[in-house]
Amino acid sequence: MKMVIFDCDGVLVDSEALAEGTLVEYLSRWLPDLEITKLLSQALGMTTANILRHLEQLSGYTLPSDATEQVDTAIEARLARELKAIEGADKAVRGIALSKAVVSNSRRSRVVASLAGTRLADAFGEVPIFTAEQVAHPKPDPALYQLAASQLGQVPQDCLVVEDSVAGVTAAHAAGMCVIGFVGASHVDAEQPARLLQAGAWRILAHMNGLEALVDEWQSSVSSSSH
Repeated sequence: MKMVIFDCDGVLVDSEALAEGTLVEYLSRWLPDLEITKLLSQALGMTTANILRHLEQLSGYTLPSDATEQVDTAIEARLARELKAIEGADKAVRGIALSKAVVSNSRRSRVVASLAGTRLADAFGEVPIFTAEQVAHPKPDPALYQLAASQLGQVPQDCLVVEDSVAGVTAAHAAGMCVIGFVGASHVDAEQPARLLQAGAWRILAHMNGLEALVDEWQSSVSSSSH
């Protein structure tokens, strides 16, 4: 049975620019010796805790002990006010007849709130959601995708993943899944398609209205390779 798996932030909801703005605001204050904006563009897709740990190691300053909680709470408050679905995501999700799942490096409460607040939960219906708290090593480690496959009874080769970050593409690719690199969110720069292809993306998708054709192409290629 084939399945399409979606990352959430930057794929279903246009949250990364909002999250990045919040991170810049806090980290510029806490780690004033770093060029936060430049460093963050490479780190998106990692968990907040891993981003903070990574940047703190580069700085001469120390973060507050509750830095992750402070930042996540601030991001979630901003998402509750400003978050929008990625253009075309609702229609794209509804247009796919295969089973679906969501695999995110965010915490579960944030994913559930993001899908509910943008009405994408209606498009998905009862959808399995896997989040960073469920594994010791989140994306870019493949563990979260491996967990999803095993709990859903899927072989990785029958899973098509839609991811927007290098960390996400790396994780899904390492888990043995086929990955579409999505570059249609508002935070994406001109170099991102090349980065995602280098990380192992099979195709690049610039707008959600092209997803159905890629799903069909993938299904055909999987069917023909299995005969």
